[in-house]
Amino acid sequence: MKIIKTDGVLSVEAEQLRYLDGLNAEFIEKTLLTEDALIEQCRDADALMVLREPITARVLAELKNLKVIGRFGVGLDSIDIEAASRAGVQVTYVPDANLVEVSTHAMALILALTRRLKQFDSAVRAGRWAAMTDGAGITRPDRQILGLIGFGQIGRLTAERARAFGYHIIAYDPYMPAERITAGGAEPVGFDELLARADIVSLHVPATPETRNIMSADALSRMKQGAMLINVSRGGLVDEVALADLIRRSHLAGAGIDTFEQEPPSPDNPLLALDTVLVSPHAAHYSTQSYAEVRNKVFADVASVLRGGKPVYPVNRI
Repeated sequence: MKIIKTDGVLSVEAEQLRYLDGLNAEFIEKTLLTEDALIEQCRDADALMVLREPITARVLAELKNLKVIGRFGVGLDSIDIEAASRAGVQVTYVPDANLVEVSTHAMALILALTRRLKQFDSAVRAGRWAAMTDGAGITRPDRQILGLIGFGQIGRLTAERARAFGYHIIAYDPYMPAERITAGGAEPVGFDELLARADIVSLHVPATPETRNIMSADALSRMKQGAMLINVSRGGLVDEVALADLIRRSHLAGAGIDTFEQEPPSPDNPLLALDTVLVSPHAAHYSTQSYAEVRNKVFADVASVLRGGKPVYPVNRI
């Protein structure tokens, strides 16, 4: 059998390779970021381990030997799941390896922005110690409302962490019963109400046709005057040009952005020019522990399928 890891980003260590013991499988690492490259290099693959590669219906139609695709992470927008199911290909993912990391990263961005850490740091480094006015408007957490769009596992963990600081939590999730949101320590509200009330809006939704551009120019303009936006979810959820414009015009106070429409972002992305925008390189998911866990779980599930067993984390039913 042939197993091809196609992302070229995540390193593989002996700990992961041990899951393949006894499989009589060749393990190959490549960087294949286009449909053509995947088709050319993976025609005889029994398994793919992927991160961001375009696993489209066209690719799946050409990979006749393929039995399983393991996705390093939770996002599935780069894989045509319906086409995989039609082709009899099992898709696996890792929905739980970085819940702690992403929710913690969201809180780190929230606290850094609301406490004006970036501005204070710059002032002190520039020799301006008397910089208290840079913090004008800083407000205690227990006087602020945090609005969560999406109340899945990461949204609920973010709420738990935010409550410890005193934030009042409101949440919008059209797929979750109101009583479950209440049980998670948040007040269930509609989308429009959340935009109108929240001092901080934090996104915790997957990239789907329904969520694409959920924070459109119109939605952003309906956010509360002086509010902030946090995105630790996926690129494509936010109109970045409109967000930058509203921050420049002081309708919004700032933003914390871990994921962009284009990654890496273009140097002329207007968000990068704003001092009240804090950015990170799609790193919310990372820790030493989550990095090892996500790799181990993909290798374990792919090996299980190739041995004729069932994965622990199936996406589709084969």
